[in-house]
Amino acid sequence: MIMISLIASALCQSQCAMVVLMYTMTNPIKHYLQFGDFSLPEYAYLLRRTALLKAKFKRYETWHPLHDRTLVMIFEKNSTRTRLSFEAGICQLGGHAVFLNTRDTQLGRGESAQDAARVISRMSDIIMIRTFGQEMIELFAAHSRVPVINGLTNEYHPCQVLADIFTFYEHRGAIAGKTVAWVGDANNMAYTWVQAADILGFNFHFSGPPGYQLLDQRVAHAKRLRQFDDPLEAVAGADMVTTDVWTSMGYEVENEARLAAFQAWSVNAEMMRCAKPDALFMHCLPAHRGEEVSAEVIDGPQSVVWDEAENRLHVQKALMEYLLCGEL
Repeated sequence: MIMISLIASALCQSQCAMVVLMYTMTNPIKHYLQFGDFSLPEYAYLLRRTALLKAKFKRYETWHPLHDRTLVMIFEKNSTRTRLSFEAGICQLGGHAVFLNTRDTQLGRGESAQDAARVISRMSDIIMIRTFGQEMIELFAAHSRVPVINGLTNEYHPCQVLADIFTFYEHRGAIAGKTVAWVGDANNMAYTWVQAADILGFNFHFSGPPGYQLLDQRVAHAKRLRQFDDPLEAVAGADMVTTDVWTSMGYEVENEARLAAFQAWSVNAEMMRCAKPDALFMHCLPAHRGEEVSAEVIDGPQSVVWDEAENRLHVQKALMEYLLCGEL
């Protein structure tokens, strides 16, 4: 029986490798640099696929479509959830990860993104980058021979919003026609939610203090966005309330000014009572209890932040599988 199992496993891995090879040979390279890079049908597939891969994970079922594939992870910003979810995810799909910190590589000594992309993409099958400027990851992808994934930039955080949407899907079903309320800074998460609303057909309410609101030129074409001066009005009737830290990485020098400006934009029990009674609360973490969210909310019954955090693992498995294998 053991020999039969080993032979079956070897055949499965061989078939998976052939699928990856045939797909990459016959399809143009596809990157995931912002939420708008995928269509509604692609997201419908990814949500279904994520549910399947999560179910396999819960059953301890081996699934190695990316056997012997290499993920290179390039980090210019610190990370817990992004690194862990991608590294564990590629392992669970049968591949392995290589961690590169720009401080310890030639990228940190002035090597251009173009040259780094040309080299790294010849030695790997897929690349994830967590960096500051979106222009760097766009330039890198333009010179890469393999798919590139945005693990976070100052402008967008598509993997996190995809995990949040899957979490909503798990708890409440389809998000189309629902209302998501964002309370806080106009950061990479907020701008990604704006894109997601237009593609997936839900309403996005935004409220931030003066000086920390969405830039008109970046949301000029948004169709599902409403902005509110009063955060209580933004969350009224919402199906989901979400927020993030008031001071994102790279803006630490503004911390004191931000703490003063955002006091009325803290998600507390009073604010959650303005939303629907069964509204979910999400936060991409790490969280500062007593600042952007009260302990009563993040640790309360409406909070799904731990499911949300785990789901980074599963959506990223579906994403890597899709970029390398197409629809299975």
